[in-house]
Amino acid sequence: MNNITVHCTVNHKPVTVETAPNKRLLDVLREDLHLTSVKEGCSEGECGACTVIFNGEPVTSCCVLAGQAEGADIVTLEGISPDGTPDAVQRAFMESGAVQCGFCTPGMILTAEALLAKNADPTEEEVKLAMSGNLCRCTGYTKIIEAVLLAAKMRREEARA
Repeated sequence: MNNITVHCTVNHKPVTVETAPNKRLLDVLREDLHLTSVKEGCSEGECGACTVIFNGEPVTSCCVLAGQAEGADIVTLEGISPDGTPDAVQRAFMESGAVQCGFCTPGMILTAEALLAKNADPTEEEVKLAMSGNLCRCTGYTKIIEAVLLAAKMRREEARA
């Protein structure tokens, strides 16, 4: 099988990757680009651990072939705060205690980022629905939902300042 060349933007930078056509985006991000915040969980798109923001939408990167990323804009956790300063969602997760083992956290944060980019003031039900594709084995989800609502509030306050 001949390799393909994929041109896309990853974390706000243009990237060109030569890879096998049957390689998953998850593997390209982790193995070729060394973006290890993207975790492999279930390998079938059910757990959300490998979630990235793909053209503005949260997607499970284990279900995306590398070739599908041609021309795409992809953001991983590393691209959320490139200067190292946590953004509102990251701060809210820390302040709310929504982080336990941390394995699911990158996918949760990226899903929350995508939600808040589209809806600055979500209801609790909207947060629950948006986060429903991300599984966590350590929490009861209450603190995660609280964190997303807090992040929305923090962003609104920052926008007014």
